[in-house]
Amino acid sequence: MLQVNIKKELPGFTLDVQFSVENNIAVLFGPSGCGKTTTLRCIAGLIKPDAGEIINNGKILFSSELQTFIPANQRRVSYMFQEYALFPHLNVKKNIWYGVKSHNQIAEKLYKQLLELLQIEHLTERFTNKLSGGEKQRVALARALMAEPEILLLDEPLSALDEETRCQLQIELKRMQKLWNIPFILVTHDRNEAKALGDKVIYLA
Repeated sequence: MLQVNIKKELPGFTLDVQFSVENNIAVLFGPSGCGKTTTLRCIAGLIKPDAGEIINNGKILFSSELQTFIPANQRRVSYMFQEYALFPHLNVKKNIWYGVKSHNQIAEKLYKQLLELLQIEHLTERFTNKLSGGEKQRVALARALMAEPEILLLDEPLSALDEETRCQLQIELKRMQKLWNIPFILVTHDRNEAKALGDKVIYLA
């Protein structure tokens, strides 16, 4: 279980958020500027909260009381950015493998599994500027899961897609979460998307 109880001073207001997530999909929902992305960045270790704690399966990632702050690269948290942050100078295969520390048989098996599950086997040699929005989303998801994270954070991952592709990928995300069985925490300001994806919806005002 992921437990988040943090405060962070932001321009104009104090972010004060408390929630817990089992191995399912939690959606952070609310208007622009309410602190959704900041919350993700705190969980990832990209921002240090001012107070509180973040604990995942008993492991303290942040605690102001204990003066503990685990760096982002030691948290086993994958962050899928809104614009996917794929590398245009690398093909799909190299994007997916980027950041994987060891090219062993286990990693190779996971790579092939992700290609099959996300139906992107035919894209491995293609560069990212030749991909559709839905294909980019699948490649970014494969790269995030190649790191074998304990938590996956997704910042408005479907916002740039057309309605039909969004519906398809909502189903894909739910299926991948069931297979990986880790907390997926997703940010959206779309009420229908929050209802469609969230096992739990956390409203930030």
